[in-house]
Order: sequence, then structure tokens, then C-alpha cells
Amino acid sequence: MQVRSLKYASPFIVYAAACLAFLHAGWVIFLPLLYAWVFIPLAELLVHPDPSNMDATQEALAKKDPLYDFWLYLIVPFQYAALWLFLSSMQTPGQPWWMVIGRIFDMGLLCGVFGINVAHELGHRSTKMEKWMAKALLLTSLYIHFFIEHNKGHHKRVSTPEDPASARYGENIYRFFLRTIKGSYLSAWAIQQKELDRKKLPFLSLHNQMLMFQMIQTFLLILIMIIFGWTSLLSFIGAAAIGALLLETVNYIEHYGLQRRSNQAGGYERVMPEHSWNSDHVLGRLTLFELSRHSDHHFQSSRKYQVLRRHDRTPQMPTGYPGMMILALFPPAWFLIMNRELSKLHNQRSKRIE
Repeated sequence: MQVRSLKYASPFIVYAAACLAFLHAGWVIFLPLLYAWVFIPLAELLVHPDPSNMDATQEALAKKDPLYDFWLYLIVPFQYAALWLFLSSMQTPGQPWWMVIGRIFDMGLLCGVFGINVAHELGHRSTKMEKWMAKALLLTSLYIHFFIEHNKGHHKRVSTPEDPASARYGENIYRFFLRTIKGSYLSAWAIQQKELDRKKLPFLSLHNQMLMFQMIQTFLLILIMIIFGWTSLLSFIGAAAIGALLLETVNYIEHYGLQRRSNQAGGYERVMPEHSWNSDHVLGRLTLFELSRHSDHHFQSSRKYQVLRRHDRTPQMPTGYPGMMILALFPPAWFLIMNRELSKLHNQRSKRIE
């Protein structure tokens, strides 16, 4: 086991703070939100990003170290334990409204950081167990269709007009939410139907994953209502929605304004590192299990998170993911900064072509 693998225990700071929020009342409820949306963005404005990559020996050791996978596997039972604490906390009578809202946002943060983000990593793995864990985590955000659309849709169509999860130049995040949530869901159904047609299987079939996903999610909602009641059910739906919006905010910042060139065959050029925004800011990288080294992920989606690399000429975000996600919520400021960055990229590429 390498010492460097221990640094990926740091995301559990958010988890521990959220559990405290579910178990205690008062200002402690806002600890996870302050850490994620105040401390990390401010720290990343002060701490320089780390653009270094592992050498061949370090990468070989990292691939063999089981602790990197252990952190991901541990999150599955931990996420469900946190969900249980959250649902139980919502049963407490007489809570002030701000405590209810705070806890919903805390659970929503876990749905985004642990549920969907870790599911994204595990969903790219090859074993059935890891794929099952990915779906189990996505269930906590009622977003299991992401498993189909992301792997079989987004990765093929990324940075093209056909991709609902790639933000277009000049598109603000609120318009993007409406387009991507609807488009991604319908895309998952379309992908599933094509697979059923190719295999000559009926729509009403156990092989129809999308149909199974809807049934599983409905069953979970009914189970929560029976065990915890309506208040907890509505609170869970709110938290799941926040988790989904966090995912789509990440999608927005990852590919905004970047587009692959069309080719003579009527398709698009191969996905390259320059088709995704990258961030080397360390705190965001650790908290999100290297999601912010997104350029390499799209270039080689089979690479595990601990060995993702920074490429030369990769578009670099001005700060880390948490700060960029906050910036995206204010479209005038976002366009002012990011359209300028896109202009710089365009000028640099024009000079290289010349």
C-alpha cells in the first residue's frame, strides 16, 4: 500500500460533517456546505494547482494498490447509512424550516459527491460487481439512467451538438439544465431501445434496463414512504434533485463551448484532451476522486481515477470545480470569464495551425 493512496480518505470529511448534521441540531448542520462551497473554493484561489503527473513506476504501483478501489467500495454502504440517518432526522417533529432545508442540501451534496460522482467512476469499470455498485449509488439520486446515457451516449457524442450533456457556447446553465435533464433521459431510453431491437428482445423484458430502473426507483420511493413517512419522502426527493443538479452543473462546466470538428465521413474527429476543461487544483481533485482531470478521462475512459494525467494544450479552468460550479450560477460573470478563455484557446490553436 502506498502512502499517497491515503489522501483519498479526505472526501470523507464531507461525509463525516454530513452525518454530524443528521445527528445534531444547530449550526453544525451547515458544516458540509461551508466546507464544500466556501472553504474549498477560497483555498483553491490561494493554493497553486499541481500539474505534475506520475512517472511510469509510480503509475504501475498505483494501479496495483487496492486501497484506491477500497475507498470507492466503502462509499456504497456509507452512502446508504447516511441516507438512513438523513431520513430518520427528517422524522424529528418541530424542526425549524432552516434545519430541514440545511439537511436536505447536505444529503443533496452527498448524492452529488458520493452517489453520482463515485458511481461515474465505478460505471466505467469492467466487473459486474463494480457496475452493480455504480447503479446502487445512482439509485440514491434517482438517476440510474445516467449509467446508460453517460457510458453509451455522452462519451460518444461529447462536445458535439448531438450531446445533451455538453454545454454550447453562450448557453447559460439554467437553459442547459432544461435541455440536458430532458435530453439525457430520453437519450437513455433511445439507447436502450436500440439495444433491444438489435437483440430482437421485447420492450417488456427483464433485459430492458431502463424499465427495470424505473421500477427499482419507484420501489425505493414506496419503501421510504412506508418506513419514514411523507415528510422524509419529500425531503429525499428534494435531496436527490439537488444531487442531479450538481451532476448537471459539473457537466456544464466540463465541456462548455468546446466542440469537435466534423470530418468528411459525416462524423466528428476523435475525442481528444482539448475537448474537455481540466483542473489541476488539488482540493477539488481529491474531494471528487480526480474527476476534474476530465480531459484524460474522456481521452481514455478506462483509466482509473488515481492515474489520470494532465495533458499539454488541455483547456485549463481558472480555478477548481467547486469554484467553477458557483461561478456558473451567475451567467454574466461566467460568460465574462469563460468566453475570454475560449477566445484565448481559439487564438492559440489558430497560431499552431499557421
